[in-house]
Amino acid sequence: MAGWRIKRNKPDNLRQSAPGLRRIWPHFKPYVGKHKALAGGSFAALFAEVGFRLLEPWPLAFILDRVIVTDASGGGSGIGFIDAMSPMNLLTFCAIAVVVVISMRALCAYISTIGFAIIGNRVLAEVRGDLYKHLQKLSLSFHTKARGGDLTVRMITDVGQMRDAVVTSLMPFLGNFLVLFGMLAVMFILNWQLAMIAVVILPLFYLSTVRLSKQIVGVSRRTKKRQGDMAATAAEAIGAIKLVQALSLEGRFNDAFGGQNQKSMTEDVQAKRLATRMERTADVLIAVSTALVLFFGARLVISGGLSPGDLVVFITYLKNAFRPVKDFAKYTGRIAKATAAGERIVDILEREPDIKDSPDARPAPALEGSVRFENVDFSYEPGQKVLSRMDFEVEPGERVALVGPSGNGKSTMTNLLLRLYDPDSGRVVVDGKDVREYTIESLRTQASVVLQDSLLFAASIRENIANGSAEEPTEEEIVAAAKLANIHEFIESLPEGYDTVLSERGASLSGGQRQRISIARAAVREAPILILDEPTVGLDEENEKAVVEALENLAVGRTTFLVSHDLGLASRSDRVMYIGGGSILESGSHEELMREGGRYAKLYRLQRAEEKGGSRAFTG
Repeated sequence: MAGWRIKRNKPDNLRQSAPGLRRIWPHFKPYVGKHKALAGGSFAALFAEVGFRLLEPWPLAFILDRVIVTDASGGGSGIGFIDAMSPMNLLTFCAIAVVVVISMRALCAYISTIGFAIIGNRVLAEVRGDLYKHLQKLSLSFHTKARGGDLTVRMITDVGQMRDAVVTSLMPFLGNFLVLFGMLAVMFILNWQLAMIAVVILPLFYLSTVRLSKQIVGVSRRTKKRQGDMAATAAEAIGAIKLVQALSLEGRFNDAFGGQNQKSMTEDVQAKRLATRMERTADVLIAVSTALVLFFGARLVISGGLSPGDLVVFITYLKNAFRPVKDFAKYTGRIAKATAAGERIVDILEREPDIKDSPDARPAPALEGSVRFENVDFSYEPGQKVLSRMDFEVEPGERVALVGPSGNGKSTMTNLLLRLYDPDSGRVVVDGKDVREYTIESLRTQASVVLQDSLLFAASIRENIANGSAEEPTEEEIVAAAKLANIHEFIESLPEGYDTVLSERGASLSGGQRQRISIARAAVREAPILILDEPTVGLDEENEKAVVEALENLAVGRTTFLVSHDLGLASRSDRVMYIGGGSILESGSHEELMREGGRYAKLYRLQRAEEKGGSRAFTG
């Protein structure tokens, strides 16, 4: 992942996390903007909840001052209808008020919580969908360096963690701080000296927790990275389980995963320990503040400077106002994790595809299949050319075989034709126009591909074949493609026929069966350009014969590029190009190259001799 991850300095605490939050917000703002009405209603309910919270202790204060302690200091509450009530009427009124206020507070809390939950779920569902689309658009150069398991964690776990943090932390965090400021304001109105005593713990709390919050954020970031590494290791081992078991690598992968798992567990415990320490520190400081308020407040009541009811309100406010202080550690950890997750999501969203449509790109018309490479140079890494001055032309319907040693640019040539990469210099031209003048989708939908790794999806055979078409094919077209690929009879022999659901990657089928379904998938596309990349590797003689016959049927009338080490298969092409050192060393028909007696002829005779000697040529 180091090859593509965006580098930056990591923030150390919530205050320093602000730049990270500011970086995340522009990406999420458009999604939130779609729900302005719901957000406005949710905030209105949140503010109303804060108001009812401020009212909550006053009925008890009135009962204490006007009913129980009738000779309390002060001439009255200052509220006319309250002062006019008899003690019993006021008691009844206050009892009803308690129920009404708490019920309204609960209703407003419910509305705001549900509203923010709906917004969070909608926004993050849209983000996850767009993130998935963006990942699919990112260039092959990105995906060859990224780790699939880590990308999956970003798309599923990180997005989910952001949603949970918004609903369970950020909104309560905001609501509690509104309560804090509201109640502090009322406390200063009631008695500013006592309020000053109450808030004396805030600087102490800040000093005691700034170091812990820094550590919590750091642990959260390490945990997110560790989860990505664990997912990548697991996905890699499970995806290659056949090779892992064949080479007895289970222990090695178990050790790697176990080590990461142990470190993740240690970091999780460390984060919990830090959060718990912060919460308990807050408990002690709040207890000190409460004791000071009780001590000095009681003295004020005795001296007549404060009523008992006002002291009760003060203590109640103190308890509720410092709730966000007490929960600071919990919210710090959650928000820190959400920030780390959000930055990992934004890392991907901010990455621009290397290959994308130019501003003036147009949809390609129905192509005939003429292909020309004009002095094409290409390198995957700077200074390491894979193709050099590649120059040739292929007529519509011509079948061209690309042969030669591995690692000399054969598959790269087909990648450039599909615009999976763009050349460093020169042009790839289809039907007289640079492929960059076409939109990527319109170009690729007019090319069919059959690869060495005949990847099938965990879906029905019908769906796997239909996936080859840009539009939904008819049942007749699917069956016709299967017949062309010599796989129809096999499919019909299955209990569920075309509705048979394949296992992941088509592992329940033989290599030849998978390849012929891949050929049917390419056939249903009816594209003018066909790319075959080592389509017969790993097949036994019987399966190879069936696949080759299917490929012959598929190539009729299509401009075909065959990448193969099997020169017997290559010899069936109209033209053979021997690629070496990123250049065309030999080019001509099979007969012409055999007469010239060059590299191709020597390698062909060697393969034929091996076949006659009783062993099939090594074509891998």
